[in-house]
Amino acid sequence: MIGHELIIWNDDLVTGIIEMDEQHRILINSINEANTRLTSNVNAEILDQITQDLLSYALYHFETEEALMQIHHYTDKQQEDANTHIQQHREFSSTVLSIREGLKVGHLISREELLTFLNNWMIDHILSTDKQLGAFILAKRAELAS
Repeated sequence: MIGHELIIWNDDLVTGIIEMDEQHRILINSINEANTRLTSNVNAEILDQITQDLLSYALYHFETEEALMQIHHYTDKQQEDANTHIQQHREFSSTVLSIREGLKVGHLISREELLTFLNNWMIDHILSTDKQLGAFILAKRAELAS
């Protein structure tokens, strides 16, 4: 494994929303698994399987987050933040789909490029956008509980 450490789950990544945190842990485990499976001799079959698995679970996760946004009226109360959040989900999906399309025509993404994209996107998205959503949901839940 050249150039990428495994992502270690820690308290900085916790949003406080159980559904989101459990799914984030699964996504991080998937990225870490990709990190260990990919060698310097990347082949299309492995890349196809990794990107398909990640995309499938990411789409499920994005649906969960976007449903939470609706349930807690995030899209109404924080429209700009919600739009940014949803746009980030679409951009992630679009990038992974583009990688998968490239594989079909023989363009292999390097291990380094794929892991840099996945690691950076996941960490940045959780630390900014998801933590912001989590704080909003926690406040809404506390408001309802009182």
